[in-house]
Amino acid sequence: MRKRSARGQDGFTLIELITVVTIIGILAATAMVAVRNYVRKAQETALRDDLTQMRKAIDNFYADKQRYPSDLNELVPNYLRKLPVDPVTKQVDWEGVVDQPDPNDQSNDTSSDTGSDTAQQGPGISDVKCKAPGKTLDNVPYSDL
Repeated sequence: MRKRSARGQDGFTLIELITVVTIIGILAATAMVAVRNYVRKAQETALRDDLTQMRKAIDNFYADKQRYPSDLNELVPNYLRKLPVDPVTKQVDWEGVVDQPDPNDQSNDTSSDTGSDTAQQGPGISDVKCKAPGKTLDNVPYSDL
């Protein structure tokens, strides 16, 4: 049988404990960086999805009324339940890209139906952009998504 030391103390040395704590610290730091990137990646994915849904709603609005909406709120409730919150800025602050109609284009003439929405011609929002400053993890400005 093995004899215990004179003091009766068995256990880890200080060097072993410091080594284990250092390794755990390195692993935790690596995990924190990965988690931070996953959160940002999820926000960017949600942003891309929100932009896609709003662009589809604008296209559907145009298909129905032969004009672009004058304001994004015009898409609610028929095309969107509500305007989504920008996952990056945490606000409903989308930038609408205004499309100016071509004054020489005669195909949009709807003089026979003056009481409907299609008779209203003028600038409208044909696209939507994010107002968040900065760039994505792929180094693309948020405003270019």
